[in-house]
Amino acid sequence: MIKTVSALAVFGLLAACSGEPEAQPTEAATTAPAPVATPSLPAPGQEIFSKLYADACPADEPVNTAACKRAGFGSEDVLCEFGLGDDEYLRNEATLTPGDGEWTLADPENVCVG
Repeated sequence: MIKTVSALAVFGLLAACSGEPEAQPTEAATTAPAPVATPSLPAPGQEIFSKLYADACPADEPVNTAACKRAGFGSEDVLCEFGLGDDEYLRNEATLTPGDGEWTLADPENVCVG
């Protein structure tokens, strides 16, 4: 085992001390990084969703809890799961879509529970 370690050390030293000059780096073409898209709308949360739902469904109980996330990779739509009144569970779903500088319910006719 010691002979193997010694042999590896010798080969390592020989490789490090070879007489060949080190390759000079070539100039690589530089490209500017792609601009990062800045979101024009704030991420919707329970407060935004609650207001939109109350405006669309005034006869329903108020939103008690809501969780919103992007509908899919690259999608502008947001899927919100929510509970109404005393219900603390996310039993209902609605989709928000950006429009005219604010979030709107994608299908307000079919979102209302009551």
